[in-house]
Amino acid sequence: MGVKGRIHSVETFGTLDGPGVRYVLFLQGCALRCLFCHNPDTWDVNTGKIADSEEVVNDILSYRNFIRTGGVTISGGEALLQPEFTLDIINRCKANGLHTALDTAGSVPLCVSKPVLNAADLILLDIKALRDDDCIELTGRSNVNTLATLNYCEQILKPVWLRHVLVPGYTLDMRKLKELADYLACFSCIETVELLPFHKMGEYKWKELKLDYKLGDTPEPSAEELREARRIFTDKGLSVLMKDI
Repeated sequence: MGVKGRIHSVETFGTLDGPGVRYVLFLQGCALRCLFCHNPDTWDVNTGKIADSEEVVNDILSYRNFIRTGGVTISGGEALLQPEFTLDIINRCKANGLHTALDTAGSVPLCVSKPVLNAADLILLDIKALRDDDCIELTGRSNVNTLATLNYCEQILKPVWLRHVLVPGYTLDMRKLKELADYLACFSCIETVELLPFHKMGEYKWKELKLDYKLGDTPEPSAEELREARRIFTDKGLSVLMKDI
């Protein structure tokens, strides 16, 4: 038997959460309340399907032929809210020769997250905002743990794909993006910066859950804005991934 945990959903042929074709495991529970979240149904830590890590990995292995050039990504919600469950899945996957990635906002203290960060092959780290007050406005939480997570990844030479959502009126601000690009340019652990255009595909979930969606009138970024955002980061020598343009 393995470790018990709560799962929200599974994607068996994922192409957006790490390199190659991946089995993506979305865990239940998140302490952040991002205004732009497209999966607010993952927030509640007490819902989701209870699963055993051994059974989860057995299911993953049944897709080995499809993901052999990609791997497994553990996402959320926030996977680091279930560190023992996440770590056991990662270790079992690695024992079977599968590449592992952790998709996280890094919002959990390092005293909890270090073992998982040490074990994963790749960290997909989502920085919501560089300025702490902006992060609190967007998510309800400070970014102190997130920046500490990035610093720790630099210390242990852990490969990072840095993710940042471009939200008009919030993070899609060229001055703020230049500040972020300047900050990230100093980190050798960052392999690529993934700029994610804001979208409202999850708005219906907010309505179903009777939550107040504050970005209903926020437009999606224009192609010109996305090109300018990309240029800001490439000008700093950062590799940029942006699949929507």
